[in-house]
Amino acid sequence: MTQPTRLAVKLDPPCASKKSVVTNVHGVELSDPYAWLRDAHWQDVMRDPSKLTAPIRDYLEAENNYTKVALADTEALQARLFEEMKARIKQDDSTVPAAQGPWAYSSRYVTGGQYAQLCRQPRDGGEVNVLLDGNAEAEGKAYWSLGGTDHSRDHRLLAFGVDDKGSEYYAVRIRDLDTGSDLEDVIADTNGNIVWANDSKTLFYVRLDENHRPRSVHRHVIGTPSSEDVLVYEEEATTFYVSLGQTQSSRFITITSHDHETSEVYLIDADSPAAKPRLIEARKTGHEYSIEHHGERLFITTNSDDAEDFQIAEAPVSAPGKDSWKPFIAHRRGRLILDVVAYAGHLVRLERDNGLPRVVVRRLSDNVEHEVSFDEEAYSLGLSHGLEFETQTIRFSYSSMTTPAAVYDYDVESRERVLRKQQEVPSGHNPDEYVTRRLFAPASDGETVPISLLYRKDTSLDGSAPLLLYGYGSYGISIPASFSTARLSLVDRGFIYAIAHIRGGKEKGYRWYKDGKRETKLNTFTDFMAAGEHLVAEGMTQRGNIIAQGGSAGGMLMGAVANMAPSLFGGIIANVPFVDVLNTILDADLPLTPPEWTEWGNPITSADDFALIRSYSPYDNVTAQDYPHILAVAGLTDPRVTYWEPAKWIARLREFNTSDNLILLKTNMDSGHGGASGRFESLKEVALEYAFALLISGMAGASTQPAEA
Repeated sequence: MTQPTRLAVKLDPPCASKKSVVTNVHGVELSDPYAWLRDAHWQDVMRDPSKLTAPIRDYLEAENNYTKVALADTEALQARLFEEMKARIKQDDSTVPAAQGPWAYSSRYVTGGQYAQLCRQPRDGGEVNVLLDGNAEAEGKAYWSLGGTDHSRDHRLLAFGVDDKGSEYYAVRIRDLDTGSDLEDVIADTNGNIVWANDSKTLFYVRLDENHRPRSVHRHVIGTPSSEDVLVYEEEATTFYVSLGQTQSSRFITITSHDHETSEVYLIDADSPAAKPRLIEARKTGHEYSIEHHGERLFITTNSDDAEDFQIAEAPVSAPGKDSWKPFIAHRRGRLILDVVAYAGHLVRLERDNGLPRVVVRRLSDNVEHEVSFDEEAYSLGLSHGLEFETQTIRFSYSSMTTPAAVYDYDVESRERVLRKQQEVPSGHNPDEYVTRRLFAPASDGETVPISLLYRKDTSLDGSAPLLLYGYGSYGISIPASFSTARLSLVDRGFIYAIAHIRGGKEKGYRWYKDGKRETKLNTFTDFMAAGEHLVAEGMTQRGNIIAQGGSAGGMLMGAVANMAPSLFGGIIANVPFVDVLNTILDADLPLTPPEWTEWGNPITSADDFALIRSYSPYDNVTAQDYPHILAVAGLTDPRVTYWEPAKWIARLREFNTSDNLILLKTNMDSGHGGASGRFESLKEVALEYAFALLISGMAGASTQPAEA
């Protein structure tokens, strides 16, 4: 790679004014010169972006204009990338119908459509009816997102949540599927999580409180004002959130209250929706569990009794507490149980063993087990819960970094696997032209960090190739080695694409998560740097040839490694980056802060937690040094990573950076955490990020290799 030493911009970068705000925490004086970028009425901005204070809006728009000018020479490249990525998407695509009762439900896209249509057809085939057309619903709106959906058990009504600001306030509506008209029932300020009771007239939902936290469950009866809705459960602890679910049997509605390491579950009989929720087992710090139902017993997936990677217990419905739990599937260290679904005759689980996922089927009549797995070095496997309980056909999806997604129906008795859908790439894709591999990078403490790789077979592996290294590493979230049509635009231009499965995720079991949170958080950052150094040592690339990318908590990772090892990277792409960690976790009024204390520590009450977070918080550790090229992308109405975090970070980076490299901020003024809502509009954002990567790698003029169908 020929790295340009300077990329000239025909415009001076914005210079944020400094208005220092000084606080004292645990005897330490903190000065924040860019705190003014946080709108004093930010909650109002979430609901109505036009209420953003004028000086802040002017600054963000100046940053957007500077980014546009800085990347002006890539506009044609961005257009090419967008058209390439769009051409790889089957425009008139649809999901495999899922049967329930007389109907089979699916979603589909129409050619040119940005949003999905929800559909159904008779179970045995016939005319497809459109229940909700996202394109029609979104017409005239800058942003539109469909949240949770659920049809009533008699198939007459559809409940759905819609967010039209990007702020994740979902208004729930109910549609009469016979007439196509919406009822007068409208429920505001929900998180979009909705479940019907079996009477088909009672709807449960989760409401957001004044701090945008999902802390209460309510019951709504069709035809009554939402002001008369009944409070079913309210979480008193500000550190816990609530969510709704339903067992596969449809017998019970579940209310789960949880933080990042503890959970508590209540059951409501779906046939008696007015009944009081029944507690399964009271919360105990560090105990996580979930429930499935089968006949007169419950299956409990739990990490109790030192079952770090989870075990499955069983208990009678009549006595569900822990005193009644009996072992059903024992814990085995290193085999992480990810998901469990109970069907009439079988218990199906998704687990990860030795870093790779597999589906395991247990016949309940005799407890005989068999597994479903694949042979590639790195791949992704997903288990669908389906809509029915009385079935011996399950559904799962498979892909790898070279192999487009495939959906299979699997007969758990005959063990016959039927391909129901193979992802189509209309512009052509030949998996044989690509290589996917898994390497293991040695960490400084003796651990090994898995790295999933994708590149073309004709890519030179002499160290000259640029490499994009993606990472996340928080909340126990594992990044799958799955197929992406978009990243082919980089790979076909000679990039190597790599995913570092760093600590803080669960790729190597629950311990992998524990070793990357709170007092061990630094492992997340050093693992990512170790992955980069190992790729250099293996001759895959060179120092300065690596473009690092991560989003949200992965954006915090980007900020941390930019401070800790700037010379390793040629550039950094930080999507909605959580970079103002210390100030955010010190503010108990922000939407996500209290539940985050179990992940990062509580710097309000603990001087040790304060010191630890302060030691790596990206915004607080910007210093005078040569930073790589940096592009940060933010969302104005983002309730998860508020817009001012990346805005403040970029201002401070530009103040201290001693290199001539680009420091850029793009704020989406009409969207939140997930970026643009339409399937094509979102590709434009990816095209901009990839054009940035190609530009700073000196490859903005690189052409793609021909793809064969």
